[in-house]
Amino acid sequence: MYEQFKKVGRIMYEQRLNNSHSGNMSIRVGDRIFITRRGSMLGFLKPEDIIITGFYEDDSGIALASTEIGVHRAILQKTGALAVAHGHLLMATALSIVQDEIIPIDVEGSYYMYKIPVLSFEYASGSEELAEGVSDALRDYKVVMVKGHGAFTIGNTLEEALQWLHQAESIAEIIYYVKSMGYNPKDYEKDAYKKW
Repeated sequence: MYEQFKKVGRIMYEQRLNNSHSGNMSIRVGDRIFITRRGSMLGFLKPEDIIITGFYEDDSGIALASTEIGVHRAILQKTGALAVAHGHLLMATALSIVQDEIIPIDVEGSYYMYKIPVLSFEYASGSEELAEGVSDALRDYKVVMVKGHGAFTIGNTLEEALQWLHQAESIAEIIYYVKSMGYNPKDYEKDAYKKW
């Protein structure tokens, strides 16, 4: 299991889906959650950076777990997913500051996602409000953006959760590039290219 965390964490770091000390990941195994340590460097994880705590309630592992443990627990409980990834995507986070939702304008992005909701919270890191809102939204979506903070994704494996982080960032980058060329991305939303 450590190797899975190590591999996905390294990819998240190398692909700039996080900075050196941001983001977190978790996996559910039975009634336990394996989650990255608070403040760990995802790109350079060591075995001791994976903390084990309760799926239903806090136990001794909670003191070292990521500050987002409550969000991960709520997501895992409500969605039935087995893995959660949280990344501070640069382009998608920038778009989340100025848009209420991110709608893919490219074929691949639109194939996987109709839209990416952008949620806003008074306390956008580790709060109960955040845990409730994000976990509710992830019942219907693979990825949710938290305004000005980052993305939460779900999957049956960490690799699948990573896929949705990458997809969200790719969608945001394409929107940015289309805007930077002077075009309106709304002209290229799903209906505009069904004929392709």
